[in-house]
Amino acid sequence: MSEGVAAGTGPLAGLTVVEMAGLGPVPLAGLILSELGARVVRVERLAREQAFLNLPPQFDLDRHGREILRVDLKRPEGPALLLDLIAKADILLEGFRPGVMERLGLGPDIALERNPGLVYGRMTGFGQDGPLANRAGHDMTYLALTGVLSAIGPRGGKPVPPLNLVADYGGGTMFLIAGVLAALIEKGRSGRGQVVDAAMVDGASMLAAPFFGFLAAGIWREGRGSNLLDSGTPFYDTYECADGGFVAVACLEPQFFAEFCRLLPLPDHFVAAQYDRSRWPALREAIAARIAGQPRDHWAALFEQTDACVAPVLSLAEAVQHPHNRARATHATAEGGLTRPAPAPRFSRTQGALSGQAVRDAAATLAAFGIEPGEAARLAKDGIVGQ
Repeated sequence: MSEGVAAGTGPLAGLTVVEMAGLGPVPLAGLILSELGARVVRVERLAREQAFLNLPPQFDLDRHGREILRVDLKRPEGPALLLDLIAKADILLEGFRPGVMERLGLGPDIALERNPGLVYGRMTGFGQDGPLANRAGHDMTYLALTGVLSAIGPRGGKPVPPLNLVADYGGGTMFLIAGVLAALIEKGRSGRGQVVDAAMVDGASMLAAPFFGFLAAGIWREGRGSNLLDSGTPFYDTYECADGGFVAVACLEPQFFAEFCRLLPLPDHFVAAQYDRSRWPALREAIAARIAGQPRDHWAALFEQTDACVAPVLSLAEAVQHPHNRARATHATAEGGLTRPAPAPRFSRTQGALSGQAVRDAAATLAAFGIEPGEAARLAKDGIVGQ
């Protein structure tokens, strides 16, 4: 494998993934798979479009851990070359609107004819069919249609976007990975590949499955800030400290709430009334007043070694320096000085590896797919692949 690409020592070592370049869920899936040991070849258009965020290469995790192959997809030789690669790949990942891969001559029917064992992973916002299938959108668009966005935000306030973690990366990336790996397991039994239709609206909806159960059981209210896990309770919320920092209070169970009250401290009469909704306004006011009296790190130190379920709300930079995260090596520093989360999850025998910057060596990439040097040179000379 080319220098700079993850060494392929993780549990997916030996797998080859072809990733069609895009934004959002598919690149993160490519990064995760590469750091779990798979060889990932990212196919970019010959004239690379202006990036949404023009990151320097050392910070561009959408490309780290990948071999980059730039291909002219507007000429017939480009898709034909990709079919040669697909014929020897285990997984294909693409995140285009429905029909784009078909128009390129790279749709599932043709790809699976060339490689019957291929797992063809398709990532979209709305899915491959349905009335909105061909519409554009982003994380918040899809999340809005799942009902999840309506539940996130303070009482009396507007819905709050949870970054793009829920639809893009949770409902998208993670369900795409789960889908293609499940299809690989099934292929081990049947010997046949298949298409995985991963949609962000489907995945984000599945993440919310327990809340549909709560709603049906009558224990979930449809208003923001009105429930157990949405800041509706005073013992599951964030509070501002004397220095402007915040702490997260999450003592749901009675024994943890009792510990919290003892240490804060709060009057004893609050302990027995934890789930008495009529007492919640007074309880919230009492907690807020106490926490506002000291800086964030005072509370962090007080509660750190307890089961009161209180934690300081850290910035991204602070999280890197937290003692627990440092002890776990939760973050790592890649080449170029980028400090970022380390590969996850962890494995006892086949641990993944932190990826390096992307490598662009068309001849080496094509050679690994069995394409002779002379043919690779011709493709480069004719402008089918980038130098």
